[in-house]
Amino acid sequence: MAPPPLDADFDVSTVTLETLPELLKDDLAVKVAGVDVDGILRGKLMAKKKFLSIAREGFGFCSVIFGWDMHDQTYFRELNISNKENGYRDLIAVPDFKSFRRIPWENNVPFFLVSFLDPDTKKGVSACPRSLLRAQVDKLKENGYGAMAGAEYEFYQFRAPQSHDGPERNSSSTAPFLRDNPVNSLPSLTEGMFGYSVTRPVHNQDYFYGIFDACSQFRCGIEGWHTESGPGVFEAALEFDEITAMADKASLFKLTVKSVASKFGITPCFMAKPREGLPGNSGHMHVSIVSPEGKNLFYREEEDTEHKWQDIRHLSDLGRHFLAGLIDGLPDIMPILAPNVNSYKRLVENFWAPVTVSWGLEHRAASIRLISPPTSSPKATRFEVRVPGADTNPHFVLSAILALGWRGIEKKMEIGIPPLGKGEDVGGTADKGVRLAKSLKEATERFMSKESVAREVFGDEFVEHYGGTRQHEIRLWDEAVTDWEVRRYIETV
Repeated sequence: MAPPPLDADFDVSTVTLETLPELLKDDLAVKVAGVDVDGILRGKLMAKKKFLSIAREGFGFCSVIFGWDMHDQTYFRELNISNKENGYRDLIAVPDFKSFRRIPWENNVPFFLVSFLDPDTKKGVSACPRSLLRAQVDKLKENGYGAMAGAEYEFYQFRAPQSHDGPERNSSSTAPFLRDNPVNSLPSLTEGMFGYSVTRPVHNQDYFYGIFDACSQFRCGIEGWHTESGPGVFEAALEFDEITAMADKASLFKLTVKSVASKFGITPCFMAKPREGLPGNSGHMHVSIVSPEGKNLFYREEEDTEHKWQDIRHLSDLGRHFLAGLIDGLPDIMPILAPNVNSYKRLVENFWAPVTVSWGLEHRAASIRLISPPTSSPKATRFEVRVPGADTNPHFVLSAILALGWRGIEKKMEIGIPPLGKGEDVGGTADKGVRLAKSLKEATERFMSKESVAREVFGDEFVEHYGGTRQHEIRLWDEAVTDWEVRRYIETV
């Protein structure tokens, strides 16, 4: 008999080394996972006895997850964390007790996230996404601040052809599905454009509500859940939380969707731009800074009517410095906000995605949207960074937003560009602000340059490693021969 699911009001602060034996008394095994640079969860199932024996100090986990790409191909240029010279040695994986969950679609098996430590220094590995974000949050805490965040994800969904087993058969592998269907003719879950439809979810009711319920049970709850404009596209706004918890929720949301979808023969797609001529998949992030008591520190209690830009009349000085830091550093951290070759197919004009460094009050065409009074409540004052796609690593994205914003606060930066006018074309134009990188190669070169803001806020070790992983993606793309090229040139040249 499977253990019962966690109660909705379960207090994770009660999970300690001492309470684990009682908490896991009915379990035979425990599942653990960490996050790699591409935001992919890498983990394994462990016997409960083994898990309890290593819960305090951690356990060895092969560093190769930082030495290969998303398809387990080792990087063409070996990087410092994991390579032949160090024998692809083990890192130390330390379970985070506060991340405790039970996986509802796997008979409520207990689950813990881990962070990776260097075995020599016992400090967080520079490229470990959870460790990188924790380091940024610690900077805020040292100065008496905290951070809250929210995440929104859009994603396409493709249905495998039905067989005699019916539409809800288990589809453990999508390989035959993708092999037998040209990419541009993959059958969508639903056809046509129908955002915010109240009828379309009924077409796949068990699946639609199954994801919502599973997310609630898996502690990555959905706040808003609806169809988006695009064939088979859904959008989820996750319940906001403290920023490190939010990053974990965002990673686990993708795991939940993919796991539930597999039981319905559905392939969810979080690529930034899976279909030519249609909008892409965004991964917008919302961030605010709060006091230890939870008070929103971006809100200005006394309206500033003297400033030349009315957009920031309700934004505090702290918020203005934070915004200035985002504006100044945004072009230098683009490989984090757009990490894949495909990411830049989304960041083009006229597809509801930002292409310039821009900001504005309640402006959805800007790369940074300020949400504040008079259109929102004071406690909801925040920035929505609209550049990231759904293909991003949420820990890295939130790390970058915090790092740039904190740099602006420390340096007391001033906002250097005016807000985007309400009449501007969606996405902006090159003459209205600095154009964001048009390719992963351009973005990575700027990210890795000697004077990059990324090096200033993250350090050389992280930039060299992460930049090296992006160079690997670029090289694979440069060597690839696409269907478009063959169709274009096979007969005519």
